[in-house]
Amino acid sequence: MGDLERELRDLSTWLETTDPPEVTARVHARLAAPPRRRWRAYAAAALAALLVAVLPPTRTAVADAVGGLLRFAGVTIAPSSGRPAGTPSPLPSQRTSALDEARRAVRFPIRVPAKLGPPERVLVADPDATGAHRVATLLYRGGALRVDAFDGRLNLSFHKETVRPDAEWVQVDGDFAVWVGGPHVLSYVDRSGQVHGETARLAASTLIWQADGVSYRLEGDLTKLEAIDIAQSMS
Repeated sequence: MGDLERELRDLSTWLETTDPPEVTARVHARLAAPPRRRWRAYAAAALAALLVAVLPPTRTAVADAVGGLLRFAGVTIAPSSGRPAGTPSPLPSQRTSALDEARRAVRFPIRVPAKLGPPERVLVADPDATGAHRVATLLYRGGALRVDAFDGRLNLSFHKETVRPDAEWVQVDGDFAVWVGGPHVLSYVDRSGQVHGETARLAASTLIWQADGVSYRLEGDLTKLEAIDIAQSMS
């Protein structure tokens, strides 16, 4: 299997699409069409397939091309449905914690970006029945810059709504990541997959990536290159 085929297979697991449309009638109509019209339809389909095969995902988000829902690293990204109303609530059972305590409170390693240094404040949220928390958040710049960490092998944790094509593929340490380059609505997704609208808030530009099974969200007033530089300094 070549590198391109492997990457396309990997990308297919990150996408959710709507139910396929009824195409039987459309196919019959095309078969009944005059040969010239049929040839044009086949040529257009072949060209579309070729473009999907050769264009790298770093050009645009795949969700933009197929009109579906992008799902990556425990985060969904969907077309915007408007800005949140009212004051957002914190994540479930969110509390302040010391960094060492937070590392004991979660079941995944909490890494700190060397470019930012020790966090000013640490939060943990959404514990399960055993007391293991699902999300750890590192806050900087008075809370204006944040790093959310959560187990990327579990169910979804965050739901973003953005005006496309704000989402695009980038790379962090040679692996795929997603950059959302502008304000967007951010909501929390609980363990059952339910989106909590009461937690919805307007988020800043965000970089989303995974490392060693842990998913990260870096959010703040950053350029794309600044965010990637911070992400690659995680240790």
